[in-house]
Amino acid sequence: MTAPERPMTDTDRDDVLRAYYRMRRTLGWLGLALPLVLIVGGLASQHSIEPSISDYYHTLMRDAFVGVLTAIGLFLIAYPGHSRGRGEHVSDDLMTTVAGIAAFGVAYFPNEVRTNANLLGSITQQAFGYKIAALAHYASAIVFLCALAAVCLRKFARTARPLRRRIYRACGWTILIMAGAVIVASWFRIRGPEGPQKLVSDGMLILWFEAIAIWAFAVAWLVKGRVEERLMRRRRG
Repeated sequence: MTAPERPMTDTDRDDVLRAYYRMRRTLGWLGLALPLVLIVGGLASQHSIEPSISDYYHTLMRDAFVGVLTAIGLFLIAYPGHSRGRGEHVSDDLMTTVAGIAAFGVAYFPNEVRTNANLLGSITQQAFGYKIAALAHYASAIVFLCALAAVCLRKFARTARPLRRRIYRACGWTILIMAGAVIVASWFRIRGPEGPQKLVSDGMLILWFEAIAIWAFAVAWLVKGRVEERLMRRRRG
């Protein structure tokens, strides 16, 4: 006969909340670290910087690229957020779940294969074909960034005080602007004239646009997490 479960004490609840906020902070720091880890790791292992974050899939930094995006996707899917407010049609949970699934798409559907890539193709490339996998990658990237921007603009900013509202809005609009810049730069990189194509590739424009977008969300996420953690401590005395 098994012993009855011990009821949860205030200390247990505090431990659970601390673990939750620790995981939440980790997501923000992963977002800040991802571009830097890929760039530094690429320089250390191959003495080069890739034209975009997605291109690191085809390098020795593949594990870091896929691993961090998977961790981010898992936490976004698991994150419940707040209940839907009055007049809101989409909940925090749905919005972050869409972003999390899109993060998986970015990680597991690689972009187009480079001619100098030495690694074998992925399972998704073998199953769906290289062109469809690349299309799924780009679609997932757009959905991922747009969902993150929506979280900042429609969710974080909704109940924030004026200063923090400005931070969330600045981060959200930065993500949207960088997403648009990535689309334009990617078009020039693939189909543009030689001059703009060279500018995009040599200047690593796509890489920096993507990095700025990810950093913007990481900042908003860390600020929001710190505010909620502070409120929780006040309520618990």
